[in-house]
Amino acid sequence: MPKKGIIAVISGFSGAGKGTVVNELVRKYGYAISVSATTRQPREGEEEGKNYFFKTKEEFEQMIKDGKFIEYAKYVDNYYGTPKDYVYSQIENGRDVLLEIEMQGAMQVKKDFPDVSLVFITPPHVAELERRLFKRGTETEEVIKKRIARAAEECSYMKEYDYIIVNDGLEECVEQMHCLLQSLHFTKNNQQQLIGNISRDFASYSN
Repeated sequence: MPKKGIIAVISGFSGAGKGTVVNELVRKYGYAISVSATTRQPREGEEEGKNYFFKTKEEFEQMIKDGKFIEYAKYVDNYYGTPKDYVYSQIENGRDVLLEIEMQGAMQVKKDFPDVSLVFITPPHVAELERRLFKRGTETEEVIKKRIARAAEECSYMKEYDYIIVNDGLEECVEQMHCLLQSLHFTKNNQQQLIGNISRDFASYSN
């Protein structure tokens, strides 16, 4: 029986290291990352179909009307969204797809696709989150304090996630994530085809 891929939504506080973890999962184990569509202009070095699917505003809004997105949002006059066709083609080809999405988008995905698993990555404590934000060296202390305040607000979302992973070390976190993601193949929701096949086998056997 051909293996079908699964979809997992990955979220976490800014500074939790979720992007690094996702990149390591792709590099080490070959997971696919969903490619978003956007109406913003390509930046230097960005490639169509690799970084984004670049759309006009009219094309994007038509895709919304046609129900082509798993989730979408508008930021600073530009649309961003996760196309269904790309994600579904990947899982039909047996690839596991990771959607790195912020919390509100994740809630939208869970509402529309209840079988999707939500995974939240968090540092072990707030002091570590603050340390990592300062270590980046890319933002002022004022901005970092705003990120910490935002994380405090986002903390309420954690109880809505199916799984919580503590990133207290990259290698260990990546291995824990990989084990978790592979275990999702064996949930009853992801074994419906097998359940159906076994049921039909028993029906034939009885006859």
